[in-house]
Amino acid sequence: MSGRGLTVCGLTVADRAGTVIVDRLDLRVAPGEVLALAGSSGAGKTTVLRAVLGALPEGLSRTAGLIEWHGAPVRSPRRWRRRTVGFLGQDPASALHPLMEARASVGEVLPRAARESGAERALAGVGLDPADIGHRRPHQLSGGQAQRVALARALAADPELLVLDEPTSALDPAALGLALELVRRRRGDGRSVTLIVSHDMGVVTELADHVIRLGAERAGGRPTMRDRRHVGGNAGSPGVLQVRGLTLAQPPGGAPLLSDADLTVTAGESVAVLGASGCGKSTLLRALAGLHPAEHGHATVLGEPLPWAVAHRNPAALRALALVGQNPVDALNPARTVGTALLRPLRTLRGLSRIAARAEALRLLAAVGLPRELARRYPAALSGGQRQRAALARALAGGPAVLLADEITAALDDRTADLVLDLIDTLRRDTGLAVLTATHDPAVAARADRVLRVEEGRLHHSLAHHDDRRPPVDAL
Repeated sequence: MSGRGLTVCGLTVADRAGTVIVDRLDLRVAPGEVLALAGSSGAGKTTVLRAVLGALPEGLSRTAGLIEWHGAPVRSPRRWRRRTVGFLGQDPASALHPLMEARASVGEVLPRAARESGAERALAGVGLDPADIGHRRPHQLSGGQAQRVALARALAADPELLVLDEPTSALDPAALGLALELVRRRRGDGRSVTLIVSHDMGVVTELADHVIRLGAERAGGRPTMRDRRHVGGNAGSPGVLQVRGLTLAQPPGGAPLLSDADLTVTAGESVAVLGASGCGKSTLLRALAGLHPAEHGHATVLGEPLPWAVAHRNPAALRALALVGQNPVDALNPARTVGTALLRPLRTLRGLSRIAARAEALRLLAAVGLPRELARRYPAALSGGQRQRAALARALAGGPAVLLADEITAALDDRTADLVLDLIDTLRRDTGLAVLTATHDPAVAARADRVLRVEEGRLHHSLAHHDDRRPPVDAL
């Protein structure tokens, strides 16, 4: 199998207990080709990428296999990565240095003399305005903007080997099209090798010359709302969350990002917020979670005033609102196991005994489709989809009245996304959980009782759509 490009023979990865995660995998990508790894969440796609790059997380090790680049074994993975590889991981915000501005983060991979001009070209190449975005730090970027900054960083030095792990998960349609075009340009150039992981079969079909499927695949697409019975709240009931006159700026104190927004979510209701990347969807959710300051406006939750700063919220308000963000790494302490991460809210917010909390933690893991043995693992030993589900379980552990969900299906395959959305629908019906979700996914928006859209700094309301007379989600 030796030759030009990337060759992997008999790759085997196991955990400390000897459980095989990747079993004797072979792959070959020639210059000018794109190879895609597809499969369900937890099937080992990200593990394959990490093993190829010689960057497996603690607890996993390559037990067999040969990795060759242009016919020669890769003997010094770190040096090889620096010279050859551009990498975009599942959690782009965590890959960007929190104290480094976007322009500097992209320029870091370039020769010193070319850093400023090269960084600006790379940012513009992924559809970002360097004058606007270049001075921002990661916490001042939306999820889609962070994704594009990280993509610009991966592409800036025109790497021979580009490795992309779910590169389109947080992008709106316009940004998605641009990202696909950037990868498409590498095909057939006789030099560039691209290895991509995606659960989006549309992306795989569009880009890949070869596809390797790991794990079991589910036939058919995700059901639409027409296949579901309505489980939403009563539009005439009082709002469990009410927001009036909310104005947000990014960065805080700057030009308004969202102005004079009003919002009400009732018990059991699901409200979806759509809009282009960077329009303020994630900032809205973060403000409601107490993680971003409001310029103006006020809010109530469960009929009580809601302070904007999380430090000023009482225990009831802290329990009432739970955020599941785009980046599950932020919600999971890397030094704590998944089980320990769930125990804290179960003990502190719900007051369960240690024994009861442990039983409830295992029940929550099962509810989001994770096996109980994952409770003993650290976040680094989970796939991106598994981390997302663990973060959801942690958010649900406190028994919130309102779930603030930011692109929660972005890292999930269709089967797992259905499982998670079904769980949320069950909680809405059985416990009255209210859900406010920011999404680019039409299948997620199709389940909502109402769809809102952020455009030109305003939050526009639509009619509830509970039956088949509503317009297609793609037209919203």
